[in-house]
Amino acid sequence: MKSVSIFRLIAAVVVWLALSPASNAQPNASQVETPPSLRLYVLEGGTLASDPGRYNLAADEVASPTLAVAAYLIVHPSGIMIWDTGAIADDERIAAGTGELQTIIRSDLQERHVTLGSPLLAQLAQIGYAPTDITHLSLSHFHWDHTANSNAFAQAEWLVRPVERSAMFSDPPGSARTLTYDALRNSRTTLVTADEHDVFGDGAVILKAAPGHTPGHQVLYVNLPQTGAIVLSGDLYHYPEERTLDRLPDFEADAGQTRASRQEVEAFLSRMDAELWIQHDLTAHAALKKAPEYHD
Repeated sequence: MKSVSIFRLIAAVVVWLALSPASNAQPNASQVETPPSLRLYVLEGGTLASDPGRYNLAADEVASPTLAVAAYLIVHPSGIMIWDTGAIADDERIAAGTGELQTIIRSDLQERHVTLGSPLLAQLAQIGYAPTDITHLSLSHFHWDHTANSNAFAQAEWLVRPVERSAMFSDPPGSARTLTYDALRNSRTTLVTADEHDVFGDGAVILKAAPGHTPGHQVLYVNLPQTGAIVLSGDLYHYPEERTLDRLPDFEADAGQTRASRQEVEAFLSRMDAELWIQHDLTAHAALKKAPEYHD
């Protein structure tokens, strides 16, 4: 009888541990208190080998030829938005850890080489969110190194410009990997037509049109209470030297549009007293706090 009682006691403890919140390795948003003000998390996506010559820059004109890869989580009292989703999908990774070199073959059969950062969904879990907790998804544009984990957020409201969505699903260029975002075809979609689209209605998070790199390329304004106003560049620029030396890449969908967009965004930065964060700028990216720390 005593052995049966001990067995029952052990079984009860096992059940209690299984149901205990402390045993949940990936807490969801219901376990995370909604912050009273805006937060921005920088999600590390590794690095991308690159050739400055493709951007009409000489090797000795850039601080680093290697480009950063990042995604961003914007936590607003009214919703949770992810901006860009990385270069390597979590379910395509060759290793769970960081630092491994992985080759991606684009739709045009060109190879690109990425040094892995942490898995995106694991970074979200460390903050306290599951993919299903994300209420809004928006991409700067549909090139492969910005869309890798997009399918994971197909349940979110997708904010996209009509011309970009059309290009994504009609005849995308080789620099896109449609398999990484194909699930968005059936997402609840808001077609953004305003030059400046106020995401949450309070002026704190604004999608601004910046076409040229792709037909519906856009940048994201985030007005953080302590850090101040910032604009996430998408691929308006890749290297900071493009901005200082007035250089354009060789592969813009419309180079004239890109030049006009750069001028418009520079005026927007001045008007909004905002700082530009060039997403691919490795030096600037390295200086930012990374998730689970945040900018507020």
